[in-house]
Amino acid sequence: MRTQRQVVDYSLQKRAVLRELLAGRIGTYDVCDASPYLKNAARFHGEPTEHRCPICRSENLIHVHYIYGDELKQSAGQARTRAELPVLAMTLREFQVFVVEVCPGCDWNHLVEQFLLGRDGLAGGVDDAPEDAAPARRREAQR
Repeated sequence: MRTQRQVVDYSLQKRAVLRELLAGRIGTYDVCDASPYLKNAARFHGEPTEHRCPICRSENLIHVHYIYGDELKQSAGQARTRAELPVLAMTLREFQVFVVEVCPGCDWNHLVEQFLLGRDGLAGGVDDAPEDAAPARRREAQR
């Protein structure tokens, strides 16, 4: 996506959790605890991946994209498909996206990444134009 910025990758944290699990310091019930809401969001709004679950290794992981931002109002916290994100990015100034991976088989879930989207990330966008530019554009359009 063109306006994606301030990306935070949680792969090191995921590796640490898996290392703790393999060492026996935490159990599978501690990491395979997806809520019913997350499982439903994965089923209806999730994007299937080619990556196998690191716990059960029988199912492919599903990515769920949650959106948060002041402009979203009641829509904040909703799961959206990846196809909806570019449309929202062009209509809203700024919002944050959290990507969670979910295994539909064993309920493994982990935050994969977070990033910002929105028009504020466009260089030289419409919002960056000076106030006096609008009348000049109108005059050129009339010619």
